[in-house]
Amino acid sequence: MTELERYQDPVTIQRVIHTARTIAVVGLSANELRASNFVGYYLMRHGYRVIPVNPRETEILGEVSYANLSEVPVPVDIVDVFRAPDALPAIAEDAVAIGAGVLWCQFGVINEEAARIAEDGGVTVIMDRCLKVEHARYVGRMHWLGFNTERVTSVRGGLQ
Repeated sequence: MTELERYQDPVTIQRVIHTARTIAVVGLSANELRASNFVGYYLMRHGYRVIPVNPRETEILGEVSYANLSEVPVPVDIVDVFRAPDALPAIAEDAVAIGAGVLWCQFGVINEEAARIAEDGGVTVIMDRCLKVEHARYVGRMHWLGFNTERVTSVRGGLQ
C-alpha cells in the first residue's frame, strides 16, 4: 500500500459520504466554469449544506461566503479543499481548530504535512479524491459510462 492509499480507503469514504451533512468548500469559485463551483452545486443538489469559503466573494451559489474557516458559524462535517497543496497546512490547522470531522483534499491537492496536522488533531483525511466523483460512485448516481441515464434496462445493444 502506497502512502497515498491510506487516505483513499473506500470504507472511510463511504462512511463520510453517508454521515456528513455540512460541507465547507475552501476555494469555492463563483465562476460556473470552475470545478469547485460544479462540485458545490452538485453537493447542494444532493442534500448537503454547502458553505463557501472564499475571501474574494460575499456570496456563492446563493450562500454567504466566508473569508476563512474560523468565520463559519456552524459545525462543519467536511472541509473540502480546492486550493494549492502548499495552502493545505494552514487549512488543516483551521479544520482542527473548528472541530471539523474530515479534511477532504481534491484531485492533486496532496500535502503530507497537512495530513499529519489534521490526523494529530483528530480529523480524518481523504486526499487526492473528488467528493463529487466518490459520492456518485457510492450513492449510485454514476452510470458505468460515467453518467446517470436514469434508465434501467436489460436490453442489449446500448441505449435507445
